[in-house]
Order: sequence, then C-alpha cells, then structure tokens
Amino acid sequence: MFFHEEAEAVQSSYFPVLETMFTPSEIEELFSLVNEPASPGSGSGSGSQGSNRAVRSSHERKLRRMQSNRESARRSRWRKKRHLENLMNQLNRLRMENQKYRNRLFLTMHQNLLLSLENERLRSESMTLMARLSDLYQILGTMISQ
Repeated sequence: MFFHEEAEAVQSSYFPVLETMFTPSEIEELFSLVNEPASPGSGSGSGSQGSNRAVRSSHERKLRRMQSNRESARRSRWRKKRHLENLMNQLNRLRMENQKYRNRLFLTMHQNLLLSLENERLRSESMTLMARLSDLYQILGTMISQ
C-alpha cells in the first residue's frame, strides 16, 4: 500500500498529465522498479538479478508499448475528429450550394412562367390583329370592286 499512496501523491501533485496515462497499479509497478536497489550482485544472487533484469526489461517494453498504443489511439482519435469536422464543413458548404441552386431554379421557373404568359398574350394579340387586318382587307376589297 505504501507504493500506491506514494504513487497517488506524486501523480496528483507533481505530474497531472499522468492521470490519463497510467493506472494506479501501473504507477505502483513503476515505483517498485525505481525503488529496488540496483547494486551489482555477486555469487549466488547474480542469476536471480539477471532474471529480474529480463523481467524488468520485458515489463519496460510492455509499458513503452502501452504508452505507444495510447499515443497512437490519441492520434487516431484526433484524425477521426478532424475528418468529421471536415465532413461537417463540406456538408454545410454543399447545403448552402444546394440552396443557392434551388433559389436559381425557382427564379428561372418563375421567369419561364412569366415569359410563357407574355408569349401567350402576344399570340392572342397577334391573332386578333391578323383577324382585324383580314377584315380591313375585305372591306377595302369590297370598296375597290364597287
């Protein structure tokens, strides 16, 4: 429990970044590695120390790998967030562009309707004028033949 308390004290007061990087048990393991005496062994204890070094080295590799994985996951989340932001920006841009084209289409359709109505009015007026001209030709023809 001593290492755990020491780890919490160090973690909360000196290294606030470590709160998200290591669990309390991982911190306790790190402190146990740091606090072990590292004196060179002689005689019967040297084989045990070689084994401890291998375990410590393996454990350090595991911790480095875990840290590397955390960093990789953090970068992956960051890339995913940026990608989502880019997609949202693109969506908003496309929505605005779509609205612009809808407005242009509505305006064009409205102008088409107005021009169609004007065209129909002009055709009707043309037919009325042609009928009147035909009547005038008939009257003129009758007056000349008399």
